[in-house]
Amino acid sequence: MDTTTAPALVRWFEIMDSEAPDDILGLLVDDFQFSVVFATGNANASDFSGGRAAMEGYLAQRERGTRVHRLLAVGADGDTEFALGEVIRHGEWEASFVASALLAGDGRLRRLIIGRSPGVAFPPAKARG
Repeated sequence: MDTTTAPALVRWFEIMDSEAPDDILGLLVDDFQFSVVFATGNANASDFSGGRAAMEGYLAQRERGTRVHRLLAVGADGDTEFALGEVIRHGEWEASFVASALLAGDGRLRRLIIGRSPGVAFPPAKARG
């Protein structure tokens, strides 16, 4: 996978998995808007959405140090980046996710949408090959 294809999303997930996930706030433009739809597989889902203040609230409620994001595929079309990945919790597969980000001219995020669900697992790219 060529991680240079979608550098903003690659960086996003690197920071989210780091010891300082609040550092992602530096990637946001002033008019940033987002939605993270977080499904748990029992017909329940949470939609965290809004602007910068809502992102700060999302970060505050996140478990830290239990999950990592593994990117399976990334792509871009102009100022929009895309990612497909999986969430690993304590070393075990937990869910798949898709993400899309609209970038500002300086590479920071203007819009972000992420959907996460344990309802489907994607095989690694080599296995799909």
